[in-house]
Amino acid sequence: MKHTEGRVTVEAPKQADAGRSDAVFFNTDQELNRDVTVAALRAYREREPRAERYLDAMAASGVRGARAAADGWEVTLADLDESAVELASANLDRNGLDGTVLHRDANVLLHDPETLFDVVDLDPFGSPIPFADAAFANTRNLVAVTATDTAPLCGAHFESGVRRYSAVPRNTDYHAEMGLRILLSTLARTAARYDVGVTPILSHVSDHYVRTYLELSHRATDANATIDELGSVHHCRNCLHREAEPGLIPNPPETCPRCGSDALVTAGPLWLGQTHDADFVTATLDSLDKSMGTRTRAERMLTRLRDELETPTHYDQHVLYRQWGEPAIGMDEFLGKLREAGHAASRTHYGGTTFKTDASRAEIGAAMGFD
Repeated sequence: MKHTEGRVTVEAPKQADAGRSDAVFFNTDQELNRDVTVAALRAYREREPRAERYLDAMAASGVRGARAAADGWEVTLADLDESAVELASANLDRNGLDGTVLHRDANVLLHDPETLFDVVDLDPFGSPIPFADAAFANTRNLVAVTATDTAPLCGAHFESGVRRYSAVPRNTDYHAEMGLRILLSTLARTAARYDVGVTPILSHVSDHYVRTYLELSHRATDANATIDELGSVHHCRNCLHREAEPGLIPNPPETCPRCGSDALVTAGPLWLGQTHDADFVTATLDSLDKSMGTRTRAERMLTRLRDELETPTHYDQHVLYRQWGEPAIGMDEFLGKLREAGHAASRTHYGGTTFKTDASRAEIGAAMGFD
């Protein structure tokens, strides 16, 4: 089948309706991911003009690498599947684009002393962690990462989340953000082993994947600062009270400070710091163009993201109203009441009924006239 995205048209095998297939994988649902990638690469080139060399480490059909090449990047596409290598090479040729296509394992390629990339893009099927060490040890400027195993990340598949991410995830009403902050924590700890500090300049959770862009600093002091951004969240399953605690060694309360129950659970280590740079998100917004099929959706998502408060968790308004046993009011009115009570509040990109605030769970209830 032929598929046009942005400035390129690629061919890819028709995908199976269900189950595994031997065909080269191509996911049309990831077009938003790829549109934002192109815009973020444009914004990053303005931020770091010396960045030129881009690696699509799991190329598959080559659509992501082809779009980067069409935007002027010096691209390398790699894949372990020989059929994918042939298809990616054909798709570059089909669009008259230059690029290097390699039949190589991403880890082997990144450890090759004769190769160095400014930007490395990890977009595997499932967890990116098997490739993280090689990426942080051998990338100059920026590592972009997609994780599609959201159930382990957010705590829905608890044991696999602990195994893969060396952290304790919890399935909460802010499960999407839990997944993002578990991923960032693991990536930060991986980078720090190589004296590399990371700064998340853009991160989002869309559909069934987590995506983040990490700017690198190759100084041990910045790696130390990265570790200082880690900590835990203590969450009450009974009343939804939560509090963040910095540091790698948690000291959870024995009971919930708000309701006194023993339903308190701890998640961590989590990334407690900023998940994006508002100026970079604005630059990415400005870099979207009319050729992008998901431009409207990307604009809405990035605008919400740019304006989000930087708190380690968010709330779902409908979950709160179910606890109160009352019908939910409109989100604008709801956020207005929080602000009138003296609290900061914003919508989030995680969902239409989600919000962030500096108010505690008790203060939210008081602002609404409950609890």
